[in-house]
Amino acid sequence: MKKGVSFLVAVALMALASSLASASDPSPLQDTCVAIAEPKNAVFVNGKFCKNPNLTKAEDFFYSGLDKPGNVSNPVGSAVTQVNVAQIAGLNTLGISAVRIDYAPYGQNPPHTHPRATEILTVLEGTLLVGFVTSNPENRLFTKVLNKGDVFVFPIGLIHFQFNIGHTNAVAIAGLSSQNPGVITIANAVFGSDPAIDPDFLARAFQLDKNVVKNLQSRFWYDNN
Repeated sequence: MKKGVSFLVAVALMALASSLASASDPSPLQDTCVAIAEPKNAVFVNGKFCKNPNLTKAEDFFYSGLDKPGNVSNPVGSAVTQVNVAQIAGLNTLGISAVRIDYAPYGQNPPHTHPRATEILTVLEGTLLVGFVTSNPENRLFTKVLNKGDVFVFPIGLIHFQFNIGHTNAVAIAGLSSQNPGVITIANAVFGSDPAIDPDFLARAFQLDKNVVKNLQSRFWYDNN
């Protein structure tokens, strides 16, 4: 009997140790979440505060308007309509969101990354050239031409893009594995930061003439989101 009890205790301890070893902090749901000692000065939790379940209603899980095309009359020729926790409060803590992306002929969704989400994209209309680049040191480029009904995945955190190579408008829908995936458009972040990054540093980093960097920094970097 004692041996049996000892065995069960050992199994229980191993299970507890295993669960503790696999434990981890939740992934961040915004760019920063600085700890604060004074709760009265706090403005967020990791994500959003939760509504009292007794006050929840159907509208908390609803969004209307994804059938409407975005305005693609802009420098990059695309528009992203986001449906994340800012639009559907009921997405809070569920780890999922969506976007509609409209593309003018030869429009693009410029190279960007989602720091908190993997993306799965489905083409509804048109033909897109899509791709992503793996991390250093390989920096492998994976590309594919997608037609109506085709699906492609962009792994979390990797730089990716879409380009409408057709003569007509294109439309895609994408799901993302975060309630707030975030987006960092590479050119906007590097050359359009506020305040600006030192042009001498960027000139060396990109092996460009300093005047070229200054010219890039002087431009308006359009955000299609």
